[in-house]
Amino acid sequence: MVLKQQLNMKVLFICNQNLHRSKTAEKIFSSKFETKSAGLYNEKPVNEKQVSWADLVVVMEDQQRKELSVRFPKQYLQKQIISLNLPDIYNFEDAELITKLKSKVNRLIQLTQII
Repeated sequence: MVLKQQLNMKVLFICNQNLHRSKTAEKIFSSKFETKSAGLYNEKPVNEKQVSWADLVVVMEDQQRKELSVRFPKQYLQKQIISLNLPDIYNFEDAELITKLKSKVNRLIQLTQII
């Protein structure tokens, strides 16, 4: 699957609680993609419908990708799921978090367009 930098691409960002990392990513990439965010361990955890909606699922840590494989094995095999390897040490809209998110996502877009 080749990533397209288009508004019609649906990207789901996932972290543990959906308070800081995935919420920030949802907000800052909403001008490039159709975005949503969710958490794995909060009051309303990510569900099958959300995962099915996404063209691309972006998790913040590898452990979250593993958790998705357990919770949604069918979707896991059908979706491109990318880990950004961003630890849970940032606050919502933290300047360093925004810089790292933009750098990592832009690098992923460049790499996948080469393939």
